[in-house]
Amino acid sequence: MPSSAILQSLKKLQVLGSVLYIAAHPDDENNSLLPYLAKEKMYRTAYLSLTRGDGGQNLIGPEQGIELGMIRTKELLAAREIDGAEQYFTSAYEFGFSKSMDEALQVWDRKKVLADAVWVIRNYKPDVIIARFPPDARAGHGHHSASAQIAREAFAAAADTNQFPEQLTNGVTVWQAKRLLWNTFNFGGANTISSDQFKIDVGVYNALEGKSYGELGGEARSMHKSQGEGRPRRKGEIIEYFTTIVGEAPTSNLLDGVSADWTRLGQNGASIASAIDAVIVSYNPLQPSLSLPALVKIYEQVKELSASVWRSHKLNALQQIIEAAAGLSVEAFTVSEKAVQGDSISFTCAINNRSSAIVRLENIKVFNQSYAKQVAQQLLQNKNYNYVVNMLPEVAKNQFQPYWLQQPKNSDGMFLVNDYTVLGKAWNDPTLSVQFNCTIEGVSFTITRPVMHKYVDLVKGECVQPFIIIPPYELVVKPTVVLTNVVTEKGKKNQTTPLQLTVLSNQEKKMSSSVRYTLLDQKTGKQVFEKGVDSVFNDAKMSAIVVPFESIYNPTNTSNAITANVAVTNSKGTQNYNEHLQKIVYDHIPNTHYLTQDIIKVVDEPIRIKGSKVGYIAGSGDLTEEALVQLGYRVEKITAANITPAYLAGFDAIVTGVRAYNVNAFLKDGYQMLLQYVQNGGNLIVQYNRTGTNGLTPPMAPYPFTISAGSRVTEENAEVVFSLPMHPVLQSPNKITARDFEGWIQERSTYQATAIDARYETPLSMHDKNEQPSSGSLITCGYGKGNFSYVGLALFRQLPAGVSGAYKLLANLIALPKR
Repeated sequence: MPSSAILQSLKKLQVLGSVLYIAAHPDDENNSLLPYLAKEKMYRTAYLSLTRGDGGQNLIGPEQGIELGMIRTKELLAAREIDGAEQYFTSAYEFGFSKSMDEALQVWDRKKVLADAVWVIRNYKPDVIIARFPPDARAGHGHHSASAQIAREAFAAAADTNQFPEQLTNGVTVWQAKRLLWNTFNFGGANTISSDQFKIDVGVYNALEGKSYGELGGEARSMHKSQGEGRPRRKGEIIEYFTTIVGEAPTSNLLDGVSADWTRLGQNGASIASAIDAVIVSYNPLQPSLSLPALVKIYEQVKELSASVWRSHKLNALQQIIEAAAGLSVEAFTVSEKAVQGDSISFTCAINNRSSAIVRLENIKVFNQSYAKQVAQQLLQNKNYNYVVNMLPEVAKNQFQPYWLQQPKNSDGMFLVNDYTVLGKAWNDPTLSVQFNCTIEGVSFTITRPVMHKYVDLVKGECVQPFIIIPPYELVVKPTVVLTNVVTEKGKKNQTTPLQLTVLSNQEKKMSSSVRYTLLDQKTGKQVFEKGVDSVFNDAKMSAIVVPFESIYNPTNTSNAITANVAVTNSKGTQNYNEHLQKIVYDHIPNTHYLTQDIIKVVDEPIRIKGSKVGYIAGSGDLTEEALVQLGYRVEKITAANITPAYLAGFDAIVTGVRAYNVNAFLKDGYQMLLQYVQNGGNLIVQYNRTGTNGLTPPMAPYPFTISAGSRVTEENAEVVFSLPMHPVLQSPNKITARDFEGWIQERSTYQATAIDARYETPLSMHDKNEQPSSGSLITCGYGKGNFSYVGLALFRQLPAGVSGAYKLLANLIALPKR
């Protein structure tokens, strides 16, 4: 915390008002308003996102579903680091685009989402609640309107002792906010602002930050990189509008009628406020430590106040200021990213008093562990003190697993989270935390730091990432989608890819073990395979077996989902494992670790293919390439380095990943070579793209059409009408029927084609309830001797889910005959 930030925090100490902003997704928050509230008005500010954005598209990588939700959670936390707000969530799963509030509240457990929102309100106790959206179609998304409805219901329910009374025995009390506002807007084709609404200019400049709140908002918004939400640093006037939903309307500021100063904590509050004012007046930005004697006295005064949310919050804020004013550097770090459960670990606790403050380190303890080290060391100015800790930690199994993923989802729309100690939190507490018990200017403080992995990267410099404790063994199963009945154009059945089961040992020491693999029918629990292997892990860190799929799968008595387990037996006993560690790495957020179980999805329906060699252009991230390999094609990647007419001519078809034209600069000109390939008799299959930053459809096609974000079919079970039933894409080599659209997940189609040129053929028509039919989910045309197809159908979701109809459609698109 630099000296200017200390001064900003001192001023914020004087404000005891709070605001909670509520919406549905990561990126729904108003990124200019939040820093204005937190840093200009000095309110305690938070954003409650009902979901983690799991069901969206990923612009930067292949992660979907819960993995994308983890990325977007950390992107929200990165944004909060910039704007100074806090972040909370409910246990709702973002199941994809929804066109109605009724659908959203039906897929979600409405009562549970409401209970979660009430829990956050009762904990946080906001003076004012602001909803981002209205509870109607103007919100533009069923989740948006549902978030507005939840905000209205939670506003009242949080104050009602008859609503969710079980919460009141878990450390919270009822709470009545002063008012509920709606932050109106003019975007998405809906203008909900008017001149008679309460308004604020949030674009003002903060000299201590050296930026306006429009600039801070642009930086925070740009953390939503997985959504392609990079924004400019706006300067100048930014007017935000508000209308009152419940409560007395504000006239001068959002917290009208709220005692947003120390008087709200009783008669001692006035003396605390005076003492803080005196510190601010005398504050020396070149020597913040001169304020420490007065600050620790204020800290002691606040400690004497009765227990309350504000007492706890201000004590934490004061301690952060005191640590910063003392120039204290306090950290706990290890040179290893992970340790193994059951093994001892070593890490360093480091502290440096970089000021003339009187600081004494009394002892070091590890939170929730038995370890304690007496130190009793007076900290001399700017001297490094390092203490090595060696210990055998006792931590819960898989403690680092994100808390909302520790139990299976209990429905399509909800994570199972009933633990009040974590409910609403953005992320888990650290795996291990160290408590540095100190006295600063004679007053006792406990400074808590997480144990982190610290290392030096030769390009990035010093890096700090999370430290985790992982299971001793992991089980990896490949592939996770198995096609058992692929037939070539010559009538030959492709050999089914065998399963490979691999046990990974994370143990540092060699430990001879025996392993026993089992495969189970997920639906019935029946064992379909078992094999034991003795004396493994003597010289290697892994043990693997290959299982011919035909030996374990019988379509007459085995379901289409198989799970795996391995029992490892050694001198420590027998333990069962069925998960493996995954790691998500992006530069703009901390590394993310989680455990996942491989479930083998079996596609037993006959799938016929034509052709053998397919070119693939990677997009922003999907698993289409793996699906093509499973179908039996030889797949080669097309890049800027090899996109030449001679190279393209060797492919039976070319498939582009999702958003390929949005993320590959070489396609800006390279699309012409792709169209030349089509003219010469090739098949080009383009999965969905978005319009560019200019709002225009990227050049990709021989004839005009536009891509519309609003044209999509979100109901995964929507009826599909075969408008051109005899079209080759529906006939050969696989006969497509209504049955091929069963079992789809999340959505039918997204970013469909609209304003379609008459030269395109539209074989399919579909629509959501109460909407007009749309024919832009799949369009195709002849161009020269070949075929161009634009596919809005959500194949990128269906293929990894093992939906047989998606594989058949993809095979048919590749096999379209020359014109």
